[in-house]
Amino acid sequence: METDFLIKYVRGREIIDSRGNPTLEVDVVTEANVLGRASAPAGRSRGKYEAVEIRDGSKRYHGLGVQKAVKIVNETLNSLLKGRDVRLQREIDKILIEYDGTEDKSRLGGNVLTATSLAVAKAAAASLKLPLYKYVGGSNAHILPVPMFLYVCGGKLAATDLDFQEFNVMPTGAKTFSEAIQMGCEVYHALADILSKKFGKYSLNVGDEGSLSPPKVDDPNIIFESILEAVESQGYSGKFVLALDAAATHLFNSMSGKYRFRGKEVDAGELMEIYIELAKKFPLASIEDPFHEDDFESFAEITRKLKDVQIVGDDLFVSNIKRLKKGIECGAANTILLKVNQIGTLSEALDTAAYAMRNNYSVLVSERSAQTEDIWLAELTVAINAGQIKNGAPVRSERVAQFNQLLRIEEELGSAAKYAGENYRSPI
Repeated sequence: METDFLIKYVRGREIIDSRGNPTLEVDVVTEANVLGRASAPAGRSRGKYEAVEIRDGSKRYHGLGVQKAVKIVNETLNSLLKGRDVRLQREIDKILIEYDGTEDKSRLGGNVLTATSLAVAKAAAASLKLPLYKYVGGSNAHILPVPMFLYVCGGKLAATDLDFQEFNVMPTGAKTFSEAIQMGCEVYHALADILSKKFGKYSLNVGDEGSLSPPKVDDPNIIFESILEAVESQGYSGKFVLALDAAATHLFNSMSGKYRFRGKEVDAGELMEIYIELAKKFPLASIEDPFHEDDFESFAEITRKLKDVQIVGDDLFVSNIKRLKKGIECGAANTILLKVNQIGTLSEALDTAAYAMRNNYSVLVSERSAQTEDIWLAELTVAINAGQIKNGAPVRSERVAQFNQLLRIEEELGSAAKYAGENYRSPI
């Protein structure tokens, strides 16, 4: 019956994310009692143009509670969405966006919009007895992404002396996604042994996303050398490329106009040369946020100079199609990092991804430093045939949940599954 697809009620609750802080989970239940449940991730390293989260600001949970967000869901959105057809994703998302009415989603909150929008999509998929990736992506959803494994952290994500935030690897030489997972796990554990021998047992302490944290190391060259040593030790030479997330916005001093790097300040030109030298020395295939979030000019310059390197805009674009259009106009970056909660709704994120692809920009679907075990991220990556997913280290349940779901999807697709491999930037 058509009435089976109508929303019976929307309910929110406060749950705990992977950093031990509250986040929002939303249930959308249809008249046929089909449940769609989704939760909102949260970032520690956030750009100033991201959608605003609704937090309580009270004493409990050091101000990070989401009871206000729960109230918005249970009172405002329950009334607003009751009786709506869950299959009409774009219509429902438009209702949410228009009711919010702000540029930064500060009335309803980016966390409220993300969890609710995705819960609607999940309810529709479940009602139609489809996996989420097929419901969103249709019959052509078949690309298994190259996983971008986070091995070593610095910046805001770990207690190390490294200024750059993430040192990642991508097993582009694997033949299948399952082989890529095997390779990534084997090298991660080999690297743990190498770092503990070089820098002591405290290297085995982990950052927010399961990354290793060698103490008293501030040189990115040493980290990349150690990673390649681990790769070689497992017999995978030439089958991995390296990726760096500089998160330069958080290194930038707006007063001096310079960046913090290894105990001193450098200007944009000097920082550019550091990246260029790293790309010459190592198989560095991807650099995320090499400059601060308003420096479109430097992003454009490094994109021109490092033509073969993926230059990723995270804080630069914040999954916002307006900022992406500005970047495309001036040639800033060639890849967008896609985080649904940066923009709000699923429809907005899909529009941004589609616009990027139409303009020959790659899409790197990404987690946040605070995740839950919700697996919609893996489903979304396959749905849009993104070709690459950034999901932290191959440890910790909230990271492994995504990887395991991708393994299940690979099995389900069977011979139709295609691993993006070396074509991760243009997998179709």
